[in-house]
Amino acid sequence: MTATAFDTLEFVESLEASGFTKEQSRGMAGVFKKAQDAQLQELATKGDIALLRAEMRELKLELMSEIKLNRWMLALVVASTVIPALKTLLG
Repeated sequence: MTATAFDTLEFVESLEASGFTKEQSRGMAGVFKKAQDAQLQELATKGDIALLRAEMRELKLELMSEIKLNRWMLALVVASTVIPALKTLLG
C-alpha cells in the first residue's frame, strides 16, 4: 500500500468552489489531514514486515527444536516402559 500526499490547498479550493466558506474549507482540510496522518502512523512499513518475518522464522526454529526434543523424550519414555513390559510378558 502506497501512501499518497494530501494536497490541502487543492482540497480547500475544491470545497470553496462547491460553496464552502474559506473558514469551513480550512477547518475541514485540517481535520482531514490530522485523520490521514493518524492513519498513516498505523501502517506497517516494509521494514516492520521484514522484522516480523524474521521473528516468526526464529520462533519457528525454536518450536521445531522443542518438538524434536519432545519426540526424543517420548521415545525414551515409551522404550523404558515397553521394554520392561515385554521382558515381563516374554520372560
